[in-house]
Amino acid sequence: LHYGSLVGSRACAQMAAAAWGSGFLNAVLHTATTFSLPLCQGNAVDQFFCEIPQILKLSCSDTYLREVGALVFSVCLVFGCFVFIVVSYVQILRAVLRMPSEQGRHKAFSTCLPHLAVVSLFISTIIFAHLKPPSISTPSLDLVVAVLYVVVPPAVNPVIYSMRNQDLKDTLKKMILVVIFT
Repeated sequence: LHYGSLVGSRACAQMAAAAWGSGFLNAVLHTATTFSLPLCQGNAVDQFFCEIPQILKLSCSDTYLREVGALVFSVCLVFGCFVFIVVSYVQILRAVLRMPSEQGRHKAFSTCLPHLAVVSLFISTIIFAHLKPPSISTPSLDLVVAVLYVVVPPAVNPVIYSMRNQDLKDTLKKMILVVIFT
């Protein structure tokens, strides 16, 4: 896609700074909120990492205002990121559709579509995890959803990009055939 020629180095630096800055600000907000909570129900969470909703369950104070404040900030941040992602994909789609080569378009779409599926999985599971009603919240459901957005996207992304390698595809097909016919 000739990304470097379409987007200048200054724009790339600004996008990186915005991503790092907003991530840092979000982390500081959640960390400050977490450390200011009095915990009276122990300090063991029912997760494999300290997720904010799980920590809020351990608090003995009224966490409504803290939850709303953190949620509003996070939703604004996520909405901004979502808009940026949509605008980026529209620009990518326009650039791909302008490609003269059918093979080039196919190659670009073969990477973009699986990546978009992973981003969609990540966003939808986070939305479900943080906005689901407490009435359907169970420790096992919370764990499954957390694994879906913490473990699966980072694990699948390298697979998506490496599947463009023909040698890897051939090896994977051979391994699958060995497993099926053994």
